[in-house]
Amino acid sequence: MECISVFDMLKIGIGPSSSHTLGPWRAAERWINELKEELLFDSVERIQVDLYGSLSLTGKGHATDYAVLLGLSGANPETIPTEIIGTIVLAIKNSKELHFNSERLIPFDPVTDIKFNREFLPFHANGVTFTAYVNGKEYPSTFYSIGGGFVVKEELYDSKNNLEIIQNTFPYSIQKGSELLDFCKTLDLSVSEVVFQNELSLRSAEEVDQGLLRIWNTMLECMYLGCHTEGNLPGGLNVRRRAFDMHQNLKGELHYDSPEDWLQVIRKTEVKFRQILKWVSCFALAVNEVNASLGRVVTAPTNGSAGVIPAVLMYYLVIENHEADFQQIKKFLLVAGEIGSIFKKGATISAAMGGCQAEIGVSSAMAAGALCELLGGSPEQVLMAAEIAMEHHLGLTCDPIGGLVQVPCIERNSMGAIKAINAAELALETKPENVKVPLDKVVSTMWETAKDMNTKYKETSEGGLAVGVNLSDC
Repeated sequence: MECISVFDMLKIGIGPSSSHTLGPWRAAERWINELKEELLFDSVERIQVDLYGSLSLTGKGHATDYAVLLGLSGANPETIPTEIIGTIVLAIKNSKELHFNSERLIPFDPVTDIKFNREFLPFHANGVTFTAYVNGKEYPSTFYSIGGGFVVKEELYDSKNNLEIIQNTFPYSIQKGSELLDFCKTLDLSVSEVVFQNELSLRSAEEVDQGLLRIWNTMLECMYLGCHTEGNLPGGLNVRRRAFDMHQNLKGELHYDSPEDWLQVIRKTEVKFRQILKWVSCFALAVNEVNASLGRVVTAPTNGSAGVIPAVLMYYLVIENHEADFQQIKKFLLVAGEIGSIFKKGATISAAMGGCQAEIGVSSAMAAGALCELLGGSPEQVLMAAEIAMEHHLGLTCDPIGGLVQVPCIERNSMGAIKAINAAELALETKPENVKVPLDKVVSTMWETAKDMNTKYKETSEGGLAVGVNLSDC
């Protein structure tokens, strides 16, 4: 049985993509550990990196080459100052040398030593092979970035269930929504309470709280940064940041000194009905504009969909409950993480495998269920909210223009957040006995839809808006 922690679903990392940036970054780290375990690290003479499939087709737009360089350099995506990323990459390009794991210099030219191969490996759409050359011999090792920052090796597990997980650890092992409901009924606990009990099997209550608070603070700081940064996004599309202008118009003369102070000031303001959706959109856009700029975000469950959950949680704090504190934030994140894990186990959270329904659709479902519990929904209604949100994202394609996580990706986070709020409200007004489509059915339907979807709509930039819009017009 697969046990996925909330901290697996909500990871802190660097944008713009969990599968194309954070995943390859973590793969490079794991490869270095392999070399050390095999006592090869100190003898490596040079390195070659081969990117395959979606990692190659949209790798430039997703900064996959940057991620590989940073991972091989030993930088930590959770702590690296984002302002020095460009400096590190430029130094490698100019010197044609890599400070391998920050321990030793080896020759490395990104132009020739990172190869973008259009072909797909049979195991997964996102493949990367690292090859070390030692005393004239080649030592290749292949990894797969399967979405949400999860990285696996083909030989370890079955392809669809190929997860970095702990097996048979949780006291309440949950694979499906129906099993989660059974535990809620048997134990007379809410969804968040069941999830919390599972987390306690891995770490102390204090560690859970500290970890969730760190995740929330990262989300809050990301929204704050996005709302206070002006200009155009990098990448060549000349997309203007909109969160800054929206925020300026919404906040008026508000004064504050920090992200925490900013939140409290907004909560004290009177928000008119028409402004509610604007605030939610602003929060979502802010996160994904930071993500598109190689900023620090939380995968929720991916970088490309990182704006939905913080935007909906901010909606609750700013609009629904001005007295809410960390306990409500904790419940929200626990529920969201569990719903995301159900989709990961039963379908996918990788756009390269399932299109954007696997990213925005899943994030909207996670946020809808979490909001529903905070608004007083029963466990049945929580799952109903998640189902409603996903039901109306089924078939959503992934077609980033120019391979960049900008158009239509950033706006989709805003739409996903709005749908999540609507789904939660619909679930609260529906009696569980009137449900026609259970969560497990929409999860399996999503997976079948993913398998039927044409490859060109799965994060390859070979279909949809990616080819329907002329880059010269941008």
